[in-house]
Amino acid sequence: QVQLVESGGGLVQPGGSLRLSCAASGSIFSINAMGWYRQAPGKERELVAAISRGGTPDYADSVKGRFAISRDNAKNTVYLQMNSLKPEDTAVYYCNARISGNRYTLPMDYWGKGTLVTVSS
Repeated sequence: QVQLVESGGGLVQPGGSLRLSCAASGSIFSINAMGWYRQAPGKERELVAAISRGGTPDYADSVKGRFAISRDNAKNTVYLQMNSLKPEDTAVYYCNARISGNRYTLPMDYWGKGTLVTVSS
């Protein structure tokens, strides 16, 4: 079994910063891409940022220049540094990782349970 556990969400004022973390644990042979998605009330889940195993990042246009994704492969952890937060960034943020359990199986997508980020004064 594989688990993704997010942490770091909370309430922050507009213009503030938060850092999300997501640690993968369990039966892990390798982790390919990792990423963060978010879902605001009444909206579909959307990609916020993703990062390849080699560290190449990709961002949604709405967060470019404000958010930074990084990963520590030794710790099976991905981070999302969020700066200059806006009320429209309010959402539940979900961690995603494509993980192989052993060398014989194809990678599968795993999801965390989500962490709430609220940007409000």
